[in-house]
Amino acid sequence: MQSLSLAQARRITLAAQGFLDPPHATPTMATLTRTLKRTGVLQVDSVNVLQRAHYMPLFSRMGAYDTGLLERASTGRSRRLVEYWAHVQAFMPVDLWPHMRHRMDSYRPQRGKWWTDAVTEELEASLLAEIRELGPSTARDLDDGLPRSKKNWGWNWSATRKALDYLYVVGDLAIAGRTSQFEVLYDLPERVLPAAVLAMPTPAPEQAHRELIRRASISHGVGTEPDLRDYYRMRPAESKPAVAELVEAGELVEVEVEGSSRPYYLHVGARIPRRAAARALLSPFDPLVWERPRAEHLFGFRYRIEIYVPAAQREYGYYVLPFLLGDRIVARVDLKADRKAGVLTVKAAYAEQHAPAETAAELAAELGRLADWLGLDDIAVEPRGDLAAGVLAQLRSA
Repeated sequence: MQSLSLAQARRITLAAQGFLDPPHATPTMATLTRTLKRTGVLQVDSVNVLQRAHYMPLFSRMGAYDTGLLERASTGRSRRLVEYWAHVQAFMPVDLWPHMRHRMDSYRPQRGKWWTDAVTEELEASLLAEIRELGPSTARDLDDGLPRSKKNWGWNWSATRKALDYLYVVGDLAIAGRTSQFEVLYDLPERVLPAAVLAMPTPAPEQAHRELIRRASISHGVGTEPDLRDYYRMRPAESKPAVAELVEAGELVEVEVEGSSRPYYLHVGARIPRRAAARALLSPFDPLVWERPRAEHLFGFRYRIEIYVPAAQREYGYYVLPFLLGDRIVARVDLKADRKAGVLTVKAAYAEQHAPAETAAELAAELGRLADWLGLDDIAVEPRGDLAAGVLAQLRSA
């Protein structure tokens, strides 16, 4: 059995994720398409303290790009991407829609993802009829005005909002886009997705499972069965047979990775680079780090999002981005974009134990690149974290 060192496994992963692709001076739609073939999906999240989650992984891989590229790719009848519950809420390629139909069907008996009592057939029919007549609509456009539940902070959705979410997860509605306030615009699938996609046959669930694992293995390069399963949030009963079938077909090769007793699976098309010269700030929702045990094993990087942790109990900060340098994650930095003042604020900066001497200089350079892309004129560094002083000195000298 082939054995891989941790460094080799990291470099395979970075290549698979697009961090080692040759940069384009000005990223184009072709650059975006290439990058999306690497990541497969882009997680969507509403937090906008720095930049929304789905924009950041593209910047991390492509550099400064026109966000209008993603807007064009995810809107209109010729769209390349559509939102669905693919990892969690995420942009996925439109050609994955047929492979998600088994997931859509699985939600029907549940009446949605996390409620059973708010969605009635009468409300479904009424909302579908309204959207058919009105076109793309938000829950606010359609809301009946009934008071929202106050039981759970963050999920105080009206019955209309819950019904729309149900109709979306079962595929009776699709997401046409979002408003400037990030509200979802719902519409009929035939007015959102290309006709050719809707006409594609629905694969058997087992075929869909294999395709999802196939795509996950291409995006990971190498991973354990739980790694591959997590990429599209599958169940073990779905993923394990799919992995076994792809091994038997020769698309995946079982390998050993240093420091793990679990088998890893290497995609036959994965590159094994001899070196990696990556440098990137990673969104908390970047595919490279979204599965925490994988990041901890391959990169020696223990990472937790502290957005929902009370401020006094946070270890590193509110919106902390890992910093990738070479083939290691060498630091983490808590960032905030003050758009009104035109300032990128470094709330805190911490080095990992294995961080090389050039970490502060490289991080300062990457912060400058990020500020330029965000249209911010200045960078302010607060004195928190063992790397903050070094970053500030580098920025001043520059």
